Amino acid sequence: MQLMPSATLQSRRPGRDLGGWLRTSDGGLLTLALLVGAGAGLFAVVFRWLIGFFTTVFSGHEDYAATPGADNPHVPWLGPFFVLLAPMLAGLLYGPLVRYFAPEARGHGVPEVMYAVAQNGGRIRPQVAIVKALASALCIGGGGSVGREGPIVQIGSAIGSTLGVRTKLDEARLQVLVACGAAGGIAATFNAPLAGVFFAMELILASWAAQSFGMVVISAVTASVIGRTLLGDEPFLALPQFHLVHHWEYLLFALLGVLGGLAGVLFTRVLYAIEDACDAVWRGPEWLRPVVGGLLLGVVLLVLPQMYGVGYPVLGNAVDGRYAIWFLLVLIVGKMVATSLTIGIGGSGGVFAPSLFIGAALGAAFGETAGLIAGSSVAGAGAYAVIGMGAVFAGSARAPITAVLILFELTGEYSVILPLMVAIVIAAGISHRISKETIYTLKLVRRGVDLGRGPETIATRRRVRDVMQAVPAPVEQGMSLRDAAALLATSASGVLPVVDEDGLFVGTVTARVVAEALATGRDADPVELVREYPTRLLAGDSLRRALDVLSSAGAAAVPVHGADDDLDSDRVVGWITYQDALVGVRT
Repeated sequence: MQLMPSATLQSRRPGRDLGGWLRTSDGGLLTLALLVGAGAGLFAVVFRWLIGFFTTVFSGHEDYAATPGADNPHVPWLGPFFVLLAPMLAGLLYGPLVRYFAPEARGHGVPEVMYAVAQNGGRIRPQVAIVKALASALCIGGGGSVGREGPIVQIGSAIGSTLGVRTKLDEARLQVLVACGAAGGIAATFNAPLAGVFFAMELILASWAAQSFGMVVISAVTASVIGRTLLGDEPFLALPQFHLVHHWEYLLFALLGVLGGLAGVLFTRVLYAIEDACDAVWRGPEWLRPVVGGLLLGVVLLVLPQMYGVGYPVLGNAVDGRYAIWFLLVLIVGKMVATSLTIGIGGSGGVFAPSLFIGAALGAAFGETAGLIAGSSVAGAGAYAVIGMGAVFAGSARAPITAVLILFELTGEYSVILPLMVAIVIAAGISHRISKETIYTLKLVRRGVDLGRGPETIATRRRVRDVMQAVPAPVEQGMSLRDAAALLATSASGVLPVVDEDGLFVGTVTARVVAEALATGRDADPVELVREYPTRLLAGDSLRRALDVLSSAGAAAVPVHGADDDLDSDRVVGWITYQDALVGVRT
């Protein structure tokens, strides 16, 4: 059977099975979103338990930050000096784990997820979930001054990616499942489903498609229900009720927004400056870096034990006004240094909670100062601490919607919305004026990846239809393997389509597979050697997607299917090779 250059191939369509339903229907995506939410919720519970377990193992306390300077009951003869050893012992465990099993689990996690969605089609290796959970729990339990929210975002996203890859979803749906995992992780960890949804939409997907939003909501709600069932219905942090005394305080909130934006940018710069310094100094194997660097972190913890772990008890004390202004300023500097050092030595943990910690200390110091000047005519320090948390997070991450919602869900006070919006918008604006990048995107830019690039690249602008070839002459059912091999020898890519006796497209066959069958003396019909591709490439897809499909398929050429908006198209309308795609990108 010879095909005219303009001919198309009709594919034989198997009966719709469960896999096909999950891959193509709205109901299937909804089911997967529920499963991802359940998985993220359960992992969040396990992850929090692991942090508590390792904290008890290394410090002898449920949360050492709540009793800073206390002795470790496991080694009471060391007194407070055990904090010199705890980070080193933890690093001895998580250093090799990260280095040899999932290097992408190092660091704060969110940039890696953003990269996976924007540049890697949403694909995250399945082992990342396990390695990230263990490494971050060990790091935090051993005194690492980082948060648990960044890790659970990466863990939940890895769950979503793994499920999507296993069910052979196309790239767009796979990205939605990654966002579902991120939202579920935040929702279960913070007991804040709204914040989880908008975190995923604002930072991970960076889009607001109606279908994506609905699926992310379902996942976040599912994870939150599981988290509340197993962990209780209390928020992760008890904040005071917000009370506005006078409307002129909005001027103070605006000023706090300016300071919060500056603090967010400063935190970002300190983080990467210390990471650069650690990179410049260290010359040994990467798996040993957390051990040696752990000693330096231990010195910081010895001087300021309030920096041990996530530090929510210390944050709570700051909000309650239990610290003097000078000590709040010390906590701000200490948290920036301790978090940056933890990440710089190869630790694994988030920067979300540290930014809230810095914001609470900054806001409390600002509020106490305002109280000294204006007395009872201004709100208490706790109110300013709440606003400061949102302002610094917005200044570092530049996610204003998430910042407003997370603080609203934590306080449950509608009256906090307007002051929060004022401070957060100003903080985000100040941050944008000073720095192009956020605490998350700067990590990627330093690797040469610019997610915020305005103009489209050729790879995203040009379509497959612009460079695809005509469908080559196919291998027919019933053809001898020798004839099939001869036909494949004429193909530059060594891949040809295969049609059945009715002339319907059933898949592709490669020269290597046919040669192996001939070498073994196997008498097979070419249809028996067919390979099917789980992800269909459409004529309207971008060349970037074509390169991703070719890479994931491990083939030199793939068929191009029908209409742009028809994932179930039965028509093979073209043929594209790696060379076609690369030439198209370069011209």
